[in-house]
Parts: sequence; C-alpha cells; structure tokens
Amino acid sequence: MFQRFVTATFGLGLALVSAPAFASNWVIDAAHSEVGFSVRHLMVSNVKGKFTKFEGTINLDDKDITKSVVEVSIDPNSIDTGLKDRDDHLKSPDFFDTAKNPKLTFKSTKVEKAGKGLKVTGDLNLHGVTKSVVLNVEEVTGEVKDPWGNVKRGATASTVINRKDFGLNWNKALETGGVVVGEEVKISLELELLKK
Repeated sequence: MFQRFVTATFGLGLALVSAPAFASNWVIDAAHSEVGFSVRHLMVSNVKGKFTKFEGTINLDDKDITKSVVEVSIDPNSIDTGLKDRDDHLKSPDFFDTAKNPKLTFKSTKVEKAGKGLKVTGDLNLHGVTKSVVLNVEEVTGEVKDPWGNVKRGATASTVINRKDFGLNWNKALETGGVVVGEEVKISLELELLKK
C-alpha cells in the first residue's frame, strides 16, 4: 500500500511539473515602445506628442485571455510635443498640474476578446480624476526571441478620451469661432513586451 501511495504521489508531482504554464508575466520595454497622443489645435490641425517615461506590467493568460491583467504608470513630466514652452504649459496647473499629480495610471478591470484583438477596460487616473476607459487592442503578436535571448511580444492599442472628463478644462475662444485646444484626445500605444 505504501508503494502505491509513493507511486501515486510521484505521478501527481510529475504531472504538475510537466503541466503547461499558460500565464506569463511581461513588462513594457520602454526603449522600444511609445505612448503617444494627438489633439486638435486651433480647429485646423492636430498636435502630436508623447510621454518618454513610463512602465507597465502585463500578466498574460494565453489559456483564458480574459483573466489577463494590465497595469501602466506614466510620468506626465516626461511629456514631449517638440516645443518646450508648450510642454511647460501642459505641465502647469492649467493642464496636468504635475506638481500635484506626478503620475498617470491605468489598471485593467476587464479584458474581452474582440475579433483578433481585445477590448481592455480599465481605470485611468489622470489629473487626480479616475474614469473608466476602453483600450482597443489589435492582435497581440506571438512570442519571438531576439538575438540576445530575450523573449518579446508586441501590441498596438488606442483609445479616445474627452480631456474635460478629467478636469483638463483650460481653453481660449477664437475670434473666428471655436477654441484653441480640442476636447477630444486620441491616445495610441505601440508596445514591445519583455517576458520576465
């Protein structure tokens, strides 16, 4: 009887060791990723910008993708629109007020399949205000190994928010009608993920 117990226990242990692991942990490779945005300016053009300092983790469950979890943190002081005066204004109390709000964060609350892609719903905290937003994620790529042995995946995501929903209300009216800065902000993410 003891021998049967040992055999059964060994068999169970072997099964657990050989069972495939479906969940994996990834971090955003900031050197090969971009967090960008665009907003209407003077009602005639789109100004684009990006954040250069950010980090994030993704717990990806390939067996049941809806159990995956995404968390991202962005430093608003790293905003870069290509013009220092404009960047300084965006960091001021008129917009991000980075002295009081040193981080933008996104934490997923739900992940759903959407064709070949995903819809990732989460809480976006911006300017001290938290609202639910939905990231539209294009198909997450399969794993590849780079020349240095690192395992990578990629994903592209986008969403649109109204900046006034987050208390970013500053604007000036134009003589010809309209305003200096549009309310709609288009956010785009180009992410390269590193397996941990």
